[in-house]
Amino acid sequence: MKSNRPVNLSMGQVLEVNLKSPVAIASILHRLSGVIVFLLVPVLLWILDKSLSSPEGFAQVQAVFDSFIVRFIVWVFVAGLIFHFIAGIKHLLADQGIAEELQSGRVAATISLILSAIGIVAAFVWIVL
Repeated sequence: MKSNRPVNLSMGQVLEVNLKSPVAIASILHRLSGVIVFLLVPVLLWILDKSLSSPEGFAQVQAVFDSFIVRFIVWVFVAGLIFHFIAGIKHLLADQGIAEELQSGRVAATISLILSAIGIVAAFVWIVL
């Protein structure tokens, strides 16, 4: 007798299936970038507030940005923002009926991944190096 009950897949099986599809990769990264941006916004707002509070605060923030770690954290935020923005535009276009079929959705996901990669590499060069 064949069972129609759902099957629980292990994380390895889920990743094996999802890492073959650019649509799944873009979807997972869109969620991850949203979490990264959400978690880092308060930190960067605090840095902005500190830098605008006084000339001494601005000097302190400038001194902190000499650290590789801080520049890397800012790059992670910018990278998440770049990807989330581009994937969000892809989703908005799909909501308008553009690239919502299977094949065109794959092409749109691939294009969004490529554009994001270019922007993220450019941001790395600008911020970290």
